[in-house]
Amino acid sequence: MRMLDDNVIRVENLSKCYQIYDQPRDRLKQMILPRLHRLTGRPAKQYFHEFWALKDVSFEVKRGETIGIIGRNGSGKSTLLQMICGTLNPSSGNIQTNGRIAALLELGSGFNPEFTGRENVFLNGAVLGLSMDQIAARFDEIAAFADIGDFIEQPVKMYSSGMMVRLAFAVIAHVDADILVVDEALSVGDAFFTQKCMRFIEQFQTNGGTLFFVSHDTGAVVKLCTKAILLQKGQVVEIGLPKRVCEHYLEMVYESNQVVDGISDQASKKHTLQEESLDENIEFRDIRESLINSSTLRNDIEIFRFNPEAAGFGSGEAQIISVRLLDQDGMPLSWIVGGEHVSLEIKCQALNHIDRPIIGFNFKNRLGQIVFGDNTFLSFQHIPQSVRQGGELVARFEFRLPLLPSGDYAIGVAIAGGTQENHIQHHWIHEALMIKVHASSICFGLVGIPMKSIMLKALK
Repeated sequence: MRMLDDNVIRVENLSKCYQIYDQPRDRLKQMILPRLHRLTGRPAKQYFHEFWALKDVSFEVKRGETIGIIGRNGSGKSTLLQMICGTLNPSSGNIQTNGRIAALLELGSGFNPEFTGRENVFLNGAVLGLSMDQIAARFDEIAAFADIGDFIEQPVKMYSSGMMVRLAFAVIAHVDADILVVDEALSVGDAFFTQKCMRFIEQFQTNGGTLFFVSHDTGAVVKLCTKAILLQKGQVVEIGLPKRVCEHYLEMVYESNQVVDGISDQASKKHTLQEESLDENIEFRDIRESLINSSTLRNDIEIFRFNPEAAGFGSGEAQIISVRLLDQDGMPLSWIVGGEHVSLEIKCQALNHIDRPIIGFNFKNRLGQIVFGDNTFLSFQHIPQSVRQGGELVARFEFRLPLLPSGDYAIGVAIAGGTQENHIQHHWIHEALMIKVHASSICFGLVGIPMKSIMLKALK
């Protein structure tokens, strides 16, 4: 990656105005009549009204920062990114950039639908400043990252939205970009590919790359970004720490859903129903029983089989050969309800003799955030074990699965040798098990805690 000045992007008083015409003939009138009016000495009439997609936006971005752009639909996020990338000209203001920019914006942007995937790789690479020889040298890595098989030789007009995103991200991941711009397009990717992209983004950040990330997911902005910019109606509302800016954004969203007196119709009806149902008696509800027996409160978790060929790394001195979620009777699970007791079984084979083996796992959401995890080191640090060459080793973790928001999750597993502080990774699989959660129960945050009881009492 090339060395850059401290500031890689400077935006000064940036504005973008569109002329909106009520009727097609007004566009023709605007081209001809104002000139005639001026020639005859009459005041020129305007046949359009102005729409300011952006107005007087200013900020600076330093090398290595990750900037989150948030705001409601129509706030100007995509317009801002297009102007930073140079695909849209501003009406006024200046943009200065220092470094190669690679962008994943609107789905399919930059692709010729009649060209094959291979041809579009060379086209996009050339647009981003690579020579034909450089693209050819990286093509195999790009194709492997996209993982769309023989479709790489087919016209992209035959691609699904997921395949389009795979190829587009694979290109921008291999052009040595200094500045990476990622819009909401990643949301259409499958769970495996999203995890792969998040690993690349984390590595890109570690290497000092500058990232622009647009999302309505405030959790993703807080996790990934060092600074956030809140836009509303084309203007900057706040620039600052992601946590504070995201809180401000949520306040604005909630306020917009309320009526003038501060209570929306829906909230008012809910409040009335609550008042009618209250009495002076204490009410207890067993939440766990509701989750298991109720048809309206569910946290259904679908478990996909272990994929031994999933992406991973390691020294190769040991291999993970089986990963299963088991019920309390030791039977493999393919479906379970959140809040239940399960066991995660990880079976490994030693290809060489291994002293002090450590087996562990992490449970990640679609953004690669680790929700929870553990390993065997602390439990067995005072009773060191070893496994001979060709021998097998099994670790089993018993826990109660939390309630989870709807979405895709992955369980990563690993076997290492040594200690917690000083060890060698022998085999690490990023997505050993994939999990899909279908939740109709309310869950706030990364996980929900299965409440034993809830008390509600109306006080006099």
